[in-house]
Amino acid sequence: MKTLKICILRIEGTNCELETSFAFKRLGASTEIVHLKQLIGAVKERERRNLKDYDLLVIPGGFSSGDYIRAGAILAARIKGALGEEIEDFIENGNPALGICNGFQVLVEMGLLPGFAREKTEMQQVALTTNDSARFECRPTLIKHESRGKCVFTRGIERGSILKMPCAHAEGKFFIDEKKREAYIQLLEENDQIVFRYVDHEGKYASYPWNPNGSIYNIAGICSPEGNILGLMPHPERAFYAFTDSKWSRTARERRKGKEEEKEDAYGDGKRIFESVLGYLRDRSSLS
Repeated sequence: MKTLKICILRIEGTNCELETSFAFKRLGASTEIVHLKQLIGAVKERERRNLKDYDLLVIPGGFSSGDYIRAGAILAARIKGALGEEIEDFIENGNPALGICNGFQVLVEMGLLPGFAREKTEMQQVALTTNDSARFECRPTLIKHESRGKCVFTRGIERGSILKMPCAHAEGKFFIDEKKREAYIQLLEENDQIVFRYVDHEGKYASYPWNPNGSIYNIAGICSPEGNILGLMPHPERAFYAFTDSKWSRTARERRKGKEEEKEDAYGDGKRIFESVLGYLRDRSSLS
């Protein structure tokens, strides 16, 4: 079976590309951190890259172009202007695309998410806007897996599972215009596009601080109607290992005091997202 190739896009301001690359590498994939200029040909010939040579496109977290205008707006405009057709071909061929935090903002700005009508991707249908707290929120979040099986990034995760991952954003509020809100939520439900929703420690939908930004319907992540594009605000790459959890040292001490077995699962919940999409790609590769 061929080695899967992952393209992790970067420009000035992205800052999570290395952690994202490590997550995929640890699971056996081949990753390359690729600058946008390499894909659009604004570099020397030997440095050029072609999107069609990769199996998966990832837009990582950070503050692309300083998040001027709106978070993700400048990178989205640059991608659409220079790579619009290539992105469309890549996605229509069934290749997955993942947007984490700032990457989710970019996918929304491009109109690829929620992407209700593929022929209308020029139109932005929802927004990721300023947190209700008007502050940068950096905290652990609990998100409930809602997908009924469409999203290729979560097929290996049982529906109803609650995952813990950190968030770090100032503009993460999933927003739908009030006039369209009810209809769009219904579409998201019917299309099985709602992948993650914020919950509290009892698994119930709750407001701040459990919902760190005030997202409509507690939405933390959605996929495209086809299921091969996922955008989410929390950072799975920062929850790949268990020791990155905020309570890891405390629970380790409690286990030792109780003379329980010290060995624990070494991995965090974020790993499951990377595993799921790589499993999908390997199955897809074996059938081709």
